[in-house]
Amino acid sequence: MRHKVGQRKLHRSTSHRLAMLNNMVTSLLEHQAIRTTLPKAKEARKIAERIITLGKRGGLANVRLAARTVKDRDVLQKVFSEYKDRYATRPGGYTRIVRLGFRRGDAAEMALLELVDRPEKAAPVDTEAAAEPAEETKAE
Repeated sequence: MRHKVGQRKLHRSTSHRLAMLNNMVTSLLEHQAIRTTLPKAKEARKIAERIITLGKRGGLANVRLAARTVKDRDVLQKVFSEYKDRYATRPGGYTRIVRLGFRRGDAAEMALLELVDRPEKAAPVDTEAAAEPAEETKAE
């Protein structure tokens, strides 16, 4: 029986998985949409919803609890001001997962994790491409 087995391991060590999910949630709250694999999106959604709920409650203790996950002060300020006002009347369900099909190369199922009620001009950030080092062009 699988009682109380509540998260996916995502083939990573505990510290790597927690750091990756914290970074994904920070990126989601900063850019309002990220493109990632479906299992990662489902795990990041749980953490993001909890952070927005802490932002709605307000207070120093909740700021400190949210700061455990969100390391960027600007994003943390955004959670406790902009998102607090935006989701004040919504009783949960702050994120949406949209399936995007399968990735070329390894056929991993991709998804768009986004905040509901976001402005249309915000483009999703590709977390897979951001993790890879960028190629530098040599100036000759």
